[in-house]
This record gives sequence, structure tokens and C-alpha cells, in this order.
Amino acid sequence: MSQIFNAVNIQLRRNVYAYQYFRRIAQRTIWCAPQKCAGEGDHGSYVLGKRWKDTAETVVIGGGCVGVSLAYHLAKAGMKDVVLLEKSELTAGSTWHAAGLTTYYHPGINLKKVHYNSIKLYEKLEEETGQAVGFHQPGSIRIASSAVRVDEIKYQMARAHWHPTPQFLIGPEKVKELFPLLNMDKVLAGLYNPGDGHIDPYSLTMALAAGARMYGAQIYNPAPVTALAPTPDGKWDVQTPHGTIRANRIVNVTGFWAREVGKMIGIEHPTIPVHHQYVVTSTVPEVKALKTELPVIRDLEGSYYLRQERDGLLFGPYEQEEKMVLQDSWVRDGVPPGFGKELFESDLDRIMEHVEYAMEMVPVLKNADIINIVSGPITYTPDLLPMVGPHQGVQNYWTAIGFGYGVIHAGGMGKFLSDWIMTGEPPFDLIECDPNRYSKWTTVPYLCAKARESYGFNNVVGYPKEERFAGRPTSRVSGVYELLKSKASMGFHAGWEQPHWFYKPGDDVGYKPSFRRTNWFEPVGRECKLVMEKVGVIDLTPFGKFMVKGKDSVKLLDRLFANVMPKVGLTNISHMLTPSGRVYAEVTITQLAPGEFLLITGSGSELHDLRWIEKEAVDGGYDVDITNVTENIGVLGVAGPKSREVLQKLTDEDMSDAAFKFLHCKSIRLAGIPLRATRISYTGELGWELYIDNKDMAAVYLAIMEAGQNEGIDNFGTYAMSSLRLEKGFRGWGAEMNCDTNPLEAGLDYFIKLNKPADFIGKKALQEIKAKGLKRNWPTSPWTQTILTQRAMKPSGTRARWLATQPQGPTAIPSSRAWRLRTCRLS
Repeated sequence: MSQIFNAVNIQLRRNVYAYQYFRRIAQRTIWCAPQKCAGEGDHGSYVLGKRWKDTAETVVIGGGCVGVSLAYHLAKAGMKDVVLLEKSELTAGSTWHAAGLTTYYHPGINLKKVHYNSIKLYEKLEEETGQAVGFHQPGSIRIASSAVRVDEIKYQMARAHWHPTPQFLIGPEKVKELFPLLNMDKVLAGLYNPGDGHIDPYSLTMALAAGARMYGAQIYNPAPVTALAPTPDGKWDVQTPHGTIRANRIVNVTGFWAREVGKMIGIEHPTIPVHHQYVVTSTVPEVKALKTELPVIRDLEGSYYLRQERDGLLFGPYEQEEKMVLQDSWVRDGVPPGFGKELFESDLDRIMEHVEYAMEMVPVLKNADIINIVSGPITYTPDLLPMVGPHQGVQNYWTAIGFGYGVIHAGGMGKFLSDWIMTGEPPFDLIECDPNRYSKWTTVPYLCAKARESYGFNNVVGYPKEERFAGRPTSRVSGVYELLKSKASMGFHAGWEQPHWFYKPGDDVGYKPSFRRTNWFEPVGRECKLVMEKVGVIDLTPFGKFMVKGKDSVKLLDRLFANVMPKVGLTNISHMLTPSGRVYAEVTITQLAPGEFLLITGSGSELHDLRWIEKEAVDGGYDVDITNVTENIGVLGVAGPKSREVLQKLTDEDMSDAAFKFLHCKSIRLAGIPLRATRISYTGELGWELYIDNKDMAAVYLAIMEAGQNEGIDNFGTYAMSSLRLEKGFRGWGAEMNCDTNPLEAGLDYFIKLNKPADFIGKKALQEIKAKGLKRNWPTSPWTQTILTQRAMKPSGTRARWLATQPQGPTAIPSSRAWRLRTCRLS
């Protein structure tokens, strides 16, 4: 280790990678010179007085790579008045010092599309704009040096075929061929992505800026935003020292200044800067001798990335959560005035464990001289994913913030957001990046705990159904949480704690993820059997819940939903569609009283759906009152063939099929406590959902559990519910339907009323789709139909009696909720 320390130049450790920094400064001066006007100073800014616009269609606030990409894409798409405001100079903040990695890989499915679009843009950007971007594409390899990492790679390979980019599972011999300087002692396999590589972030941003100007966008700097004032017609007055711009919409793309901009309009964005370090070496003879550039490697066990930088190497580690550093003072006190292209003090000691890993895996590092350690701020959200899209509760305010990997996201996210702004709907499903996934429960302590965890877990094994526990629980706990928390493995849903599965004596308890059969396999099967044969109780409190009432409530909901509105005391399943006819949301709607509706949506869709509803209410000028009552109302699901017997013991209300029909809702008293009961169940069995004041939830739960002892009552969790709904062929939003799917493809015909008088959003597009014929359908093959038919038709006498009256064969399976309707009505 003394070799490493002796090689470090202390002065350079405290400064930027000098050569690259001054090269970029020179590039910036040369690039800015043609833009100067008479009398302009040497800082390379516009003479704002001569170019200033008083109005704009869109004002993009922030001149990093993401903000400039958005301006470029909007202008290229034909938007005439695009203005970008940068407080100091383009790339200030996190962009200029980024390591610039680019990869097609992402462990999720949707963000792969963003990565793909970024790389395809970067490949052609120099030709389009005439500006060099410094794009290298030597490929990348994710190193697997343990058996579980090989499982992870195989799991990811199974998901890779959703996308057009090539990806390969390669053996040690191929890994060695591609990266000959690697110590192969621990290498079992690699995940190889051709076309991956790295790009110069400064050059990329300047090329995007050149393209934005070429298509008509205006870029002003230095032009700090000092205030944001909404106007009565939903526009914004964007105030700067140079004047005010009236904008139809604003987009916050300000990196680690996002909180400051959000606070101007009363929004606390959950973002925080993290200290990220990377190390740059001088020339390494073995690297210089190579005939082709080394691929980027990611040593997952060592938790670092490594790539070639000219004739040397650059590697960046992700420290464990107890060692990494948050710049939490910026959350408390704001970013220091004037901070732009400064860096933090580097700390080699903090990353020495990873340096040792890297030297063991790439031995030539042992004799390499370190010429610089860069330590700069990158922005994290609690879950490490950015916040991209329109914000709920504020008109025409959009965000593209929280980018921990801004360079690879910049091109694709710029296009994604531009398409959304131009067409009025997201071009594909990306709900995991919805800025509305956070709310008031996202406190600063929670933010800090999760950002620390997310940074430290950067390269942990990515299991299916992953749970992370830092910062939990939040303020969002149901009325039965204290009763259940020691009995169940809890999951996290939009801030809520909700049981995934329940323990019994002899079970292997706790969270133990795996790529194979997990410790919850048998318990979940036990819970499924419980619900199919007896009666189970589930906490469904995380549902999003909205009250909509007022003179125009029926008109608004008829415009928003493709189904007809239920009559008073009835419930139905309805879908909000996008203008192009895709499924934006699935909602259960109950009309409680004339013109008063209760809307129920999934926990992860709460503010996602509320924003869409509120926007249509404002745009259409509807006289309605919309209230989010999610945290006021607890929900218990009671399901199974014996559920009626249990509930009847606790109420004077007649719970028989004749008196309480399927999809009916009644206000009843259960164990003396008033609540709303809706006869519906996502399990497909006989069941009710009980909507209760949260403070009374525990009393109702205990009464139900006591009353059901003779019927064998017990708890069940969301894993069993998901298994049961799949057995019945019920669709789930975010899985079998989403913004990538139209409802006819998803088999939701039963709920789409194309003949209803109201001109609901997406109606015209859906009529055209139906006329042209579907390109795909659900199920997608005879084999899938047969399997699903067998599963759906397997259980109990209720279905057997119904099936006896139906045509047989693999095509006889009814569409999702229609099957649910027919089955449950027989109970």
C-alpha cells in the first residue's frame, strides 16, 4: 500500500483532474466565442439585454447535461419558444466532473429504454451538430465472482430479450480475451454489453447545446432564477436579475439545487448530494501497449467501476453506507452561494478497501501513479431513481431531478420528457421515476437514511422482490401495524408497511431473498389454501383513496374513465386511458351518494393517478371537489368461502347473496363500529373490503379474528393475494397493463364502453385501434391460454358449477374481470 500513498501528489489530490479541467476550460472559451455580441465580456455569456425573451412555451431551469438535452429535444420536436436558464455556466454542478459512463444495461426493464435512447443519440450527435462528443464504445463487462452473481446474471439475461440491444453471458476465457489485464482467479462469468463505454460529459453538453440552438432554443447564462410566481391562468413568472419570463410551463432540472428551486413554490423535493470519488492514474505501460481500448468493467463484489482513461486507468468506488458521506448540510442550509465547479476534499482512506480490491483484480494498478482523486457532488433520491415528469398539486411544474447517473440518462430522459410534454402523455411506462412517488411522509431523516443505504447498496445483488429497510417505518402505518409487525415479513408500499407473508411456528422467518425457492414459498402456499378453503384477513390500507364530489363530478369521471359510472351504492372497475388509448390507471369507483364518489387505486399509483384527475378537472373547468383521503381510511380485506359466516356474526346487516350482492357497497356497523363494506375481492373468492376510520381499524380487526375462530380464520399477505389473482387471470396495473398497453390488448374489453355517450379520453384512439385490429392479445398464445384455463378452472365447486354451463376448450377462458364478476356472483 505504501506504493499507492507514495505515488499520490498531495496538491493534485485537492484539485481537479488538472489536464482535463483546463482542456475543458479551453474548449468552453473556444465554443463560446462565436456566440458573443458586441460589448460582451469574456465570460462567454449572452448579452442578455439584446436576446432576452419575455415569454416562452417552456422554461428549462438548469444547464447540466439533462437540462440541455431537454431543451435540445423540445426544440427539435418543433416547440418554438424554448428557453434554458443556467445560473452560472453550462455543466456547472455534477455534469462537468462526472466519469461519463454509458451502458445499455439496467436491472429494471423500463429504464433500459432510456439508456438505449441515450446511446443511440450520442452515436450520431457529433455528425448532427458538428461538435465532438468524445464518445468511446469499447463495451463493458459486469464481473461475477460468486455463484449468486452468476444467478443474478442469468436472471438479467432472462429479462434482456425485452429490448433490442445485444447482451451476452460470457465465460472466463472470453472475459480474459476482452480484458487481458484482469486477474482471473475469482472470475466465474461476465455479463457483456457491446456498445457500452464512456463519453466526455462537457463535450456532450456542449454538443446538445449547439443542437438546441440550431433548432431554435435560447440558452441564457449566467441567469439564476430568483423567484417563481404562478399566475391565475396556470402559467409562471420566472424571475431573474435580467428580467421576468412568462412561461406556459417550467421544468426544474437543477441537480443539487433542486430543493432550492422547489422551495420557491413550497415543495420539498427529496434530493440530497452524495460525495462520490473516482481515481485517475497516469500512464500505465501495460495499458499503453494494448492495441484496442479496454472495455469498462464493473467488479460487483469490489463495488467499483474501472475504465481506460487515455493510457491510464480511472476507477470509481461506491463505499459502504457507514463510510460514505452525505452533504446533509446542503439540505438544512442550502447549497453555498456561488458553488458551481468546485469539488470536495478527497479522502483516500475512505476508499482504500475498494482500492485494494481493484489492485487485486487489475494487478497493474499496484504500480500505477495516481495523478488525481476527484470528489464531487452527485444527487441522490431515497431510491436512487430520478424524479421525472409533472408534479402533483402544482399546475405546469415539471421536474427532471435526482439523477445519480445523469450522463447515461440525459439523452433518453430528454426525449422521454419532451415526448410527454409535446403529446400530453408519457411515451412509455416509467412510473418508477414518477416524481409523485414521494409525499409528506418523505422526511429529511428518511431521505438521509435511504440515500446512504442506496449509495452503499449500489452493487449489491439485485434479487427479485427486493426489500430495503433503512428509514422504516415512516409515519404511514395502518391501524393494525402494531398488531401485525412481529407476525409478518413486511413490505414497503409508497411509505406504508404492509404484510407480505405471515410466520407460523417452524417457519424460516425473516427476509431471505433468492433467485431460487425462498423461505416464503410454503407459507404463501399455506395462505392461498386458507383463502380458497376457509377465510383470510389482509391489510389493504395502502390503497390510494380519493373523494370526488360536486356539481360536475359525474361529467368529470365520465370524461376520465372508459366505463360507465356506477349507480348509488354500486361499485365498478374503471380505467383511465391516455389520448392514444393506452391504460394510464385502473381504479375501483363507488358512488356513495348522488354525485359523491370514492375512488380506490393501487398504493404505488396514488399521486400518479391523482395528478391526472386534478389536471383534467382544471383543464376542463369542472366544478368538483377532489380530496385525497388515503391516510384517513384503513382497509381490511376479508376473503374466502367462509367470509360471509364470519362477518354475519358481527352485524345486523343481512350479508346473504340476495341482500348484499357482488359489487354493492353499504354503510354498516361491524362489532358496533361504523364502516363501509364493499363486496369485492382481488383474490377471486367470496369477499369484502371494509373501509374504516384508521383509529377504529384495530378494534374491527380483533373482532373479526375472534369471530372467525371456528371457521379457521387467519391472516394472509400480499404475496398470496398476488398469487391468487394470477390464478384467476386478474390483470394488475403495472404488470399486465400499463402505459405500454391498450385495454383491448390486455383483455379489458368488458370494462371499456365505447358506446357510452361521453367522449372519454382515449375513446377515438381506441375506436381506431379496434377498427384496424389488434397486433397482440392476451393471452398471447394457445399454450398460455391452455395453462391459464387449467389454472382458473381448477378450484372449487363454485367454478365447477359455472363451468358445466360453459363451452369448453382453451379459448373459453373469460377476460380478467369478467371472470371475476361471473365467479364471485355465484357465491
